Amino acid sequence: MTETVTQHDGTAGAGRTPDGTEDPESRPPRGRRGRRTALIVSAVVVVAAVAAIGALGLGGGPEERTAAPPRSGSTVPVTRATLTERTSVDGQLGYGAELPLPVKATGTVTWLPEPGAFVERGGELLRVDDRPVTLLYGSLPMYRPLGLTAQEDGAGGADADPPGSSGPSGSSGSSGEDRTKGGAGRTAPTPSGSPAPGGAGTGGNASRAPRELRGMDVMQFETNLAALGHTGFTVDERFTSGTEAAVKRWQKSLGMPQTGTVAVGDVIYSPGRVRIGQPGVRLGAAVGENTLTYTGSSRKVVVNASAADAAWAVRGATVTIGLPDGTPVKGEVTAIGRQATAPGGGGEGGSGQGGAAATIPVTVAIKDQKAVGRLESGPVTVEYVGREVKDVLTVPVAALVALAEGGHGLETPDGRFVAVKTGLFADGKVEVSGSAVREGMKVRIPE
Repeated sequence: MTETVTQHDGTAGAGRTPDGTEDPESRPPRGRRGRRTALIVSAVVVVAAVAAIGALGLGGGPEERTAAPPRSGSTVPVTRATLTERTSVDGQLGYGAELPLPVKATGTVTWLPEPGAFVERGGELLRVDDRPVTLLYGSLPMYRPLGLTAQEDGAGGADADPPGSSGPSGSSGSSGEDRTKGGAGRTAPTPSGSPAPGGAGTGGNASRAPRELRGMDVMQFETNLAALGHTGFTVDERFTSGTEAAVKRWQKSLGMPQTGTVAVGDVIYSPGRVRIGQPGVRLGAAVGENTLTYTGSSRKVVVNASAADAAWAVRGATVTIGLPDGTPVKGEVTAIGRQATAPGGGGEGGSGQGGAAATIPVTVAIKDQKAVGRLESGPVTVEYVGREVKDVLTVPVAALVALAEGGHGLETPDGRFVAVKTGLFADGKVEVSGSAVREGMKVRIPE
């Protein structure tokens, strides 16, 4: 009897009958196969998670507790400084508004200077009836003639010497009188008439000494005479014969009749040299109120500042003027207008077209005229200080970060965030404060 042996290698023959067909009872249950597949996938996920945790340095071993790599960006220290808030407004460079010259001469205009010309002390402003009108320096206007005989007879007072007082020569008022011979001291009558302009006569034979005009206007005029080189007198409040002689020399230098008396229309006073503006009349016209205009000789800037935001405009305040080429020049506020004007004719204190705000003129003087060069007019900027805080902690504005809970903070190099309170922003920096902020600590500026 022959025995048949069937080998099972556990692979191709597993789960089959002797005739080669699959044995249904050897087939594994479906649920067991699903659990086996799920276990394999879970193992793969766990391995991947462990690998990720190790890469992030969150493992539990000592070698896995290394710090996170630093984030990109530079670090800067918290510094203590003064922050200044600056604001720029537009301005116009020029010589200021043109004003009419107070010409008091009467007659026909026979010569006018060129607009833009500068006139200094002793220079001619114009000619009236071919007689020069001269510029002198001073604040008191010319309001009366100056001379030994400027006052009318009988006009005493403080401006004239009282009867019997010393005249310019120092002699008494009766020293020039002729006494009759053998008249027992009786005095002969004084001849009629007044001495000619220029003094008390010669040889002490004048009928009476001329009056000496007195006043601050005399001192102002004598100061100018001396500055022009015409001396020989004492600069004081007395118009003496020495002053008269100097006036004659001055008149001679101007080509005028040497009368020794200065008429009201011969002189115009100004605090300094002037720049000639546009004439209001033509040659041959009669002198009027607007015969000639002038400005100061120093360039200045006029800013039409917002009337609602002009607190910076304080007399004496220092500002920085930006010229058209970018050159900074120091300036000082010297005048602030009192009347607000609205663009477009909105009226005083109102608004113009398009709701434009009312403005007031602010004049800024330029300390160093040479710094402006040859520029006479043009648009400029005026920078002024709005606010200023001193000795505060500051960081660059770029170092601020917005916190999730609100507000601002600073990030330290190790990744911590420190909440801060912000103050003034200026010059690319910001004022910061807080219990955790100290001078010198490093903070990160994120890229």
